[in-house]
Amino acid sequence: MAAEGIASTSASTATSTATADTTAEAISRKRSLWPSILRWIPTSTDHIIDSEKRLLSILKTPYTQEQVNIGSGPPGSKVRWFRSVSNEPRFLNTVTFDSKEGSPTLVMVHGYGASQGFFFRNFDALADRFKVTAIDQLGWGGSSRPDFTCKSTEETETWFIDSLEEWRKAKNLSNFILLGHSFGGYVAAKYALKHPEHIQHLILVGPAGFTSQDDYKNEWFNRFRASWKGAILNHLWESNFTPQKLVRGLGPWGPDLVRKYTSARFGARAQGSGLTEEESKLLTDYAYHTLAAKASGELCLKYIFAFGAFARMPLVQRASEWKVPTTFIYGVEDWMNYKGAQEARKLMTVPCEIIRVPQAGHFVFIDNPNGFHSAVLYACRRYLTPDPDSQSLPEGLTTA
Repeated sequence: MAAEGIASTSASTATSTATADTTAEAISRKRSLWPSILRWIPTSTDHIIDSEKRLLSILKTPYTQEQVNIGSGPPGSKVRWFRSVSNEPRFLNTVTFDSKEGSPTLVMVHGYGASQGFFFRNFDALADRFKVTAIDQLGWGGSSRPDFTCKSTEETETWFIDSLEEWRKAKNLSNFILLGHSFGGYVAAKYALKHPEHIQHLILVGPAGFTSQDDYKNEWFNRFRASWKGAILNHLWESNFTPQKLVRGLGPWGPDLVRKYTSARFGARAQGSGLTEEESKLLTDYAYHTLAAKASGELCLKYIFAFGAFARMPLVQRASEWKVPTTFIYGVEDWMNYKGAQEARKLMTVPCEIIRVPQAGHFVFIDNPNGFHSAVLYACRRYLTPDPDSQSLPEGLTTA
């Protein structure tokens, strides 16, 4: 069972200040004797937390930041989160925003290669209607980064699902809305399958993991996979060569690579509302430090997905077991195919709808935040209004 202690910091504005009395050993941030400019990889846990504070400082809603103690492993398990004999506790970095009394609770889970700060464009708007809590999954962002030595898909899923459940126990949450993006959508869906009793509604945003390689009938991809280039990339995938390893390998040139990516993806080539210069700078800094830190949760990739991001244990195979009402949200330009959700819906026995947001790609909540907020509010209308059946689909959104 997760330890009861929760080391916390709080903010009266959108910044947080450290409290002195915390489990210091477990969450202490190791400082290097070398200044950042002289390190090959110019980052540290300090840098992650500080860059998170800077990114969230542009928000208007006060929030609390916590390091939530989830213990050393699931209750009764002989396998620690990190396959160690150590009883050292682990922590999930968590932010919770001030909300109106009686607001429904919305828990937000980030995707692969991201962390909770990627929702920075959404926190203010959503906190106006929900009690918003966002986490860094185990092994990501400002959370603990234990050695990742899982050896199977089942074990890897357990790493994320059980750490989320221990976090829920430590926070004493139940009857909440769970939102997951991309890989976080996969984790949220698997969690809902295992613990449906705690969830009011499931929102899956561009979720990964609904289709398998065998279900994908794309001639171009099949030809590419059979080519020498495809064979090399497949080998790198199976060798667990992650994008984060490239960022680390570039050392002091890593920040520039991340800057070019964020500028291109969320700026000049953005599908919808591009980032401002300040937003781009803050997100780039934050993304770099979360990507360049110690490898941990990122190493799940090859166990959950085959080359091409096809699920090894597709969610569609368990759609008939779904017990939680579900809304899928996709950007119209999302590379994640919404047809997998359509196939799953055919097998579900619970309410399910699929909403598409214009002028948005895979990061729909960054590309078109207003459209994303409208989709979330519509998905949760039964918890927000006394007459949900009178609500019509917001203008610009479409259903599939």
